[in-house]
Amino acid sequence: MRPIRPADHTSPLVEITAAAKPGPPAEMIFGEWYPALRSSGIKRGGTALTTLLGIPMLLGRKNDGTIFAMRDMCPHRGIPLSAGWYDGETVQCKYHGWRFEPCSGRCEEIPSLTSHDSLEPTKIFANSFPVVERDGYAWVYVPEAGAGRLSAQDALPPVPELPKFSTRYRSAHLVADLPCNVDHGIIGLMDPAHGPFVHRAWWWRSAASIHEKTKKFEPIPDGFRMSPHTPSSNSAPYKLLGKPTTTIDFVLPNRRYETIVAEKNGKLRWFSSLTTVTPVTASTCRIDVLAAWDIAYHVPFITPIAKLFGARFVDQDRQTMVEQAQGLRSNPALMLIDDADKPAKWYFALKQRRLKGVGEHPLQGPVELHWRS
Repeated sequence: MRPIRPADHTSPLVEITAAAKPGPPAEMIFGEWYPALRSSGIKRGGTALTTLLGIPMLLGRKNDGTIFAMRDMCPHRGIPLSAGWYDGETVQCKYHGWRFEPCSGRCEEIPSLTSHDSLEPTKIFANSFPVVERDGYAWVYVPEAGAGRLSAQDALPPVPELPKFSTRYRSAHLVADLPCNVDHGIIGLMDPAHGPFVHRAWWWRSAASIHEKTKKFEPIPDGFRMSPHTPSSNSAPYKLLGKPTTTIDFVLPNRRYETIVAEKNGKLRWFSSLTTVTPVTASTCRIDVLAAWDIAYHVPFITPIAKLFGARFVDQDRQTMVEQAQGLRSNPALMLIDDADKPAKWYFALKQRRLKGVGEHPLQGPVELHWRS
């Protein structure tokens, strides 16, 4: 058995200052799939630590390649399982040597038992979670309290997936930790008016480019859609795509899908992204961006160039959240205005509808919103 020395999966973009303490906590939605970390970082016989919805988790990969996710806690006396050993097949607790099969959480051995004991170790289970690899992430299903033991083979909601429109494409991913609760992370994600200020750059937006916009929205299950439209003319990258059409979906609990289909020189090209804001604790969260495209497929170095500009874009949001966290420390009263903040209002209504299990969808049909950005 080898000592468990899990990798530290903090974001390379994180530079949270002492002054930017986390803001007030937010309710978290359980019974959903969340991206835990990049699955490529978990090698055969290896492990990694992360936290989801306030739950410390030990992820790992068995010798046969099977991935697992466990609560990082021995059910016997509460010591973290990551303090113990892992041999590629079982996790052993450092305190009393209890061994667990990590996919099911089933206890395989309690070394202190003697022939006088009638306790059957295999009737004891550590807390394990369904986990599926999809689009390079280890997606973990975090159940509601009292849901019992679950596996990825049970009747669970579909695992989120990045939309793709061809078999040949390039992809990239970005990650950043945010010192705010998931609600502020999400409404920042869907905010349509911050672009010319937060993302001001020669290659994206400028203050002089602000103009009035009109967008149509429609309800979808557990979310809402910005109906297919021509993307903003004041974003330089869109001008390279020819005649693009963009569709943006927000789906509870935390997912923003954007697809762009463009026609250029008689050929269809596409870009898609899946952005998630995942609660790490009740007062902190993490943003993950996964993108794929077949646009400029043959251009040399297109992936590192895309990641360079994408990282700059995400870091602008992160820095804004760091600064906002300073103002949120006192839990001040905030305001939301129409029409630019309407999507945020819909999100809060959808979330309360989900948490309480009652209520109507905040959109009863298609609506049109107007704002300047």
